[in-house]
Amino acid sequence: MVGVPTDDRADYSDQDISPKPGTAPTSRRARRRMTGKERREQLLDIGRSLFAERGFEATSVEEIAHKAGVSKPVVYEHFGGKEGLYAVVVDREMRQLLDMVTGALTGGHPRELLEQAAFALLDYIEQYTDGFRILVRDSPVAQSTGTFASLISDIATQVEDILGREFKTRGFDPKLSPLYAQALVGMVALTGQWWLNVRKPKKAEVAAHLVNLAWHGLHGMEQKPRLIGHRKS
Repeated sequence: MVGVPTDDRADYSDQDISPKPGTAPTSRRARRRMTGKERREQLLDIGRSLFAERGFEATSVEEIAHKAGVSKPVVYEHFGGKEGLYAVVVDREMRQLLDMVTGALTGGHPRELLEQAAFALLDYIEQYTDGFRILVRDSPVAQSTGTFASLISDIATQVEDILGREFKTRGFDPKLSPLYAQALVGMVALTGQWWLNVRKPKKAEVAAHLVNLAWHGLHGMEQKPRLIGHRKS
């Protein structure tokens, strides 16, 4: 992580300067000193909000500093620049979403696990809306921070285990579980993006319909699916 202080030394950048002897006293009260850790968290919160609202390109270091009540060098001191701040924000959001999905897959019937995974993603969208908006946007620094596609792939890897066991039970080739895991997780993720904007129907109803399509689709699967059109390749 670039230029990130980890100690709790006070940050004086937002403090009122005490009046010199013989000058009129200021009417403003001196604000409490922020520690380096507190300043870092403040900048992350402000950056997260601006990145979600405007995107990476339209957000400037000047605006982040202005909203924090500090000078630009303070942002550079903590993160090395806008790219560094953005990388930390994205990393936090990816970890949060992955932790929520992983925590939801705690065992149970395969259908129940699908429900838990769908709810975990919808819960994240509902509780961390700004974070989700950031994750689904592309940015010039996506290669270094990871992309939403790579995160979805990580989640799909966990779903593979569920599908692999179900495939063996039903006599399907478990080697196909990665393909179906990507399809299922991708379906839920895209539906989540749509639901973020419309916010209807209710979350539980959206989860029920997602699981309905996924589960009954699995039940109706053919062991050797074939195309019915003229095109074969």
